[in-house]
Amino acid sequence: MIRAALFDFGGVILSSPFEAFAAFERERGLPPDFLRTVNATDPDTNAWALLERSEVTLDEFDARFAAESAALGHEVRGHEVLGLLRGTLRPRMVEAVRRCSERLVTGLLTNNFVVSDDGAHVDREQEMAEVLALFDAVVESSRVGMRKPDPRFYELACERLSIAPDEAVFLDDLGVNLKPARALGMTTIKVVDPDEALAELEAVVGFPLA
Repeated sequence: MIRAALFDFGGVILSSPFEAFAAFERERGLPPDFLRTVNATDPDTNAWALLERSEVTLDEFDARFAAESAALGHEVRGHEVLGLLRGTLRPRMVEAVRRCSERLVTGLLTNNFVVSDDGAHVDREQEMAEVLALFDAVVESSRVGMRKPDPRFYELACERLSIAPDEAVFLDDLGVNLKPARALGMTTIKVVDPDEALAELEAVVGFPLA
């Protein structure tokens, strides 16, 4: 029985940053999916992973990402990439979260990072306050020191929500983040087309989401 609905943020509730990545690559004459390739190289120890676990500063990330991208043939400064991450809310997904929050426990599971050394976060709490208020628990990589796809990240979310993994459905736009959740027993939905994902979620939870 599903008791909890868990959501990723960017690419699920917010529009996908990959659209901005693709536009940047076209403008710079970079190979398609170059930025994703950089992020997928040494994914547990690269600049991106360190940033999302709050193990490096923004300036250190900038330099590390530049070195990693240069090693793959095209130098891109890390600060340039961070500027591509600001997405827009998907109203239908927000409404689905709201409806889930009325009947289920809800969690937001996000890999994010500190945007300044004084501790401000990229989750845009003021702008997104109404959305964040729909969740019973918000688990952020930058605050807990671990990130998806580390199985401990999902286990921590379950602990905070007082659920077993097999009582949860989890939506993410990256298959690599869904695999460990599924291995723990969660029902998983990959968000490629948001409308299709919402139809899948509605079938899983058994009540209308719009």
